[in-house]
Amino acid sequence: MENKIEKFEDLLIWQDGVELSVQIYAHFKECKDYGFRDQVQRASVSIPSNTAEGFDRLSNNEFIRFLKIAKGSCAELRTQLIIAQKVGLLADSTELIEHTKKLSAMIQKMISYRDGIRKK
Repeated sequence: MENKIEKFEDLLIWQDGVELSVQIYAHFKECKDYGFRDQVQRASVSIPSNTAEGFDRLSNNEFIRFLKIAKGSCAELRTQLIIAQKVGLLADSTELIEHTKKLSAMIQKMISYRDGIRKK
């Protein structure tokens, strides 16, 4: 049986983005630097949110556009995690950083796939 994508919740990039966001909230829930914590959380939430919004616009071009925004948010989050470790807000951000790299690669594959459909 084929795994047909019928709704954004079926997308692995959306599922992985939600999981990453949940992990970010858990890691930063005790952070007293509220501005930084809020920015990190917003960046993490932006990834699956933009994936969902783009998918539900029912336009390949719009989906690609929102996937690019999600990928940008993933890079923003990775940068924030590196900073968080360097300033001592996270003891070790390696696992989270690797998660952002994996998710960014997944998003890029989807962008490339959808771009190929657009050019046919």
